[in-house]
Amino acid sequence: MRYLVISDIHANLEALQAVLAEAVGFDHTLVLGDMIGYGADPNAVVDRLRQIERVTFIRGNHDKVGTGLETVSGFNHLARQAIQWTAASLTEGNRSWVAALPRGPVQIDDLVEICHGSPFDEDVYIFDELDVRQAFTSGHRPLCLFGHTHVPAAFSLAAATLQPVGPPRGTRFEIPLHAGTRYLVNCGAVGQPRDGDPRAAYGVVDTSARTVTVVRVEYDVPLAQAKILAAGLPEVLAQRLAIGR
Repeated sequence: MRYLVISDIHANLEALQAVLAEAVGFDHTLVLGDMIGYGADPNAVVDRLRQIERVTFIRGNHDKVGTGLETVSGFNHLARQAIQWTAASLTEGNRSWVAALPRGPVQIDDLVEICHGSPFDEDVYIFDELDVRQAFTSGHRPLCLFGHTHVPAAFSLAAATLQPVGPPRGTRFEIPLHAGTRYLVNCGAVGQPRDGDPRAAYGVVDTSARTVTVVRVEYDVPLAQAKILAAGLPEVLAQRLAIGR
C-alpha cells in the first residue's frame, strides 16, 4: 500500500495542485486537516479535495473554527482575520462538508494512524520531548502521522530510547521503518510551510517497503500571494509564503 500524506493546505490552491500533479500512483490519500484558513481559495481547495478517490480525511483546528464548530478566541489576530474572511467566503455546501469531517486520531491499518495535532488531543502542538513522549504513550500504531506545526519532523522510539530522525529536509528525505521501533512523523505543510523552505511539503508512506518519504515541490508562490492580496487578506499572509515562515 502506498499512501499520499497531505496536511495543512490552508486554502492554497496552487500548492495543492502542484502536489497532486507530482504525486501520482497512490493507493490511498490521507488528509490530516486544516484545509482552510490563511489562503484565498477555500472553496476551490475543498472542491478539489472532494474529488479525490480513496481518501481518509480528518479535521484541523482551522476547519473547526471556519465552520463555526469553535470560536476564534484561541486564534492570533492574523489567523482570526483570515478565518473570519474564510467563514464568510465558504459556500454552504462546503461549509457543511468541512464541518462534518471526523476528528483524529484515526487508525488506518495495522501500521498507520493519523491525527492533526497529536494522538492525545487534536489541537495540541507537538513541539518538545514531553509532547513527543505523550504522543507515543497515546498512540496505537507503529507509525503515527501528524500535522499542525507546519514543520517536517520525525521521532523514533525503540524500547525506552527516544531519538529525533533527521530533521527531514531537502527535496526528498526517506525514513526507514524498522521492526520493533515506533515512529512519529510530520510530513510538513502543503500550503503554509514554516521551516524556512517555501516549497510545498507532502509525504509518501510505502507499507511494503516500510518507508516514509518527505517530499518538497515548487509551486506558483507569486500567484498564491496575488490572490491573498486581491482578497484583502493581511499582507503578511502573502509575504510569509515566499520565505516559508
